[in-house]
Amino acid sequence: MNSRQRRGIILLLLSVLCAFGAFAGVLSVISDVNSKVGPEVTAYRVASDVAPYTPLKPGQFEKVSMPKRWLSPSAVTDLGAVEGKIAVTELRKGSLLQEDMFVARPRLESGQQEIAIMIDAATGVAGKIRPGNLVNIFATFAGKDDSQADQSRIIVANAKVIDVGELTALQPKKGERANRPTEAVPITFALNTADAQRVAYAESFAEHVRLALLPDGSPTTLRPGEGSYDLSEDKNK
Repeated sequence: MNSRQRRGIILLLLSVLCAFGAFAGVLSVISDVNSKVGPEVTAYRVASDVAPYTPLKPGQFEKVSMPKRWLSPSAVTDLGAVEGKIAVTELRKGSLLQEDMFVARPRLESGQQEIAIMIDAATGVAGKIRPGNLVNIFATFAGKDDSQADQSRIIVANAKVIDVGELTALQPKKGERANRPTEAVPITFALNTADAQRVAYAESFAEHVRLALLPDGSPTTLRPGEGSYDLSEDKNK
């Protein structure tokens, strides 16, 4: 073996050693990345914008994979969690689905029934009413003649809201007064039969039906005489 052949063999060995070194370096980098990233898990993100208080369905979300260590503890990894739930705020497209984005939809209790009425958006605590709230339902009635005063009544105290619909434009009906609201929101309540009848009557015959939002955990307790009001009560004080 001459000197040229020996140099060739040495260069070949050096090349092989360099290749092994580079391969070992790549393996080391991959191992380091895996140790920092960890295994991937399934999560879900919002496929398109979801309006507040909207019932949630699995089709509104898309599956994504991401490293487990980057996932927050409240991230949803099982879409079964959204069944029977509603969004508490607007869910933006691309947002990672979190447990604090939704709550259980209020359910009817024994003896209750659902009844929905249209509430003027301008006078019905627009934007603040949400499912699960308690409200007092007020109705104002015009006196039948000049001898009777106009009167405001609490027709249902502590009515439970179970659904809030979308803002809807109202079509004026023939013979309706000019100051009728032009936009309203459908609000669904869980009421017993007697209260449901009161609400239906008020929606048909009252001048206005309005809602008063109650603080959480603070239902109204009406004392005698507090269920109705007219201006003569202030004049007599």
